[in-house]
Amino acid sequence: MGNTEQEIRLKEVQAEQLSEGDQKAIQEAIRQLDLSYSPYSGFSVGAGIELEDGTVMGGSNQENASYPLCMCAERVALYHLAAAKPGTKVLTMAITARNQNGIIERAVFPCGACRQVILEYERIQKHPIRLLIYTRSAKVLIAESGASILPFAFDESFLIK
Repeated sequence: MGNTEQEIRLKEVQAEQLSEGDQKAIQEAIRQLDLSYSPYSGFSVGAGIELEDGTVMGGSNQENASYPLCMCAERVALYHLAAAKPGTKVLTMAITARNQNGIIERAVFPCGACRQVILEYERIQKHPIRLLIYTRSAKVLIAESGASILPFAFDESFLIK
């Protein structure tokens, strides 16, 4: 049987150490928190994506009383891109989240469905999507691709009020 272990490499930096493009993606993710429709969970997620042409687009989570119909911020951003600028390559995706107490300090990685969609977009564009996970202290965890975060899981502990 083959080796089933996967080494996860994350870099940690302060937001001010990032490039201007990365900072714009983070600012878009923060802006998207105010566009979140999350009346049921009170848990808002924002995503900002930096494109190969230098533009930045975003998405926010959208809830529904029928929970299976909800949509995560990461997928909203990628689907928005596919509709508005088909074929444009995503370089970076910044993600942040807040609950009723504000932006949370723990790194909130994409859920399994979003990781799968990110991987699909990486395959489509034949290029990794760099992930920036922004926290309250302006600490940013950087993953060099969506594929590199598969072992991380999102669970109900993030929603505790």
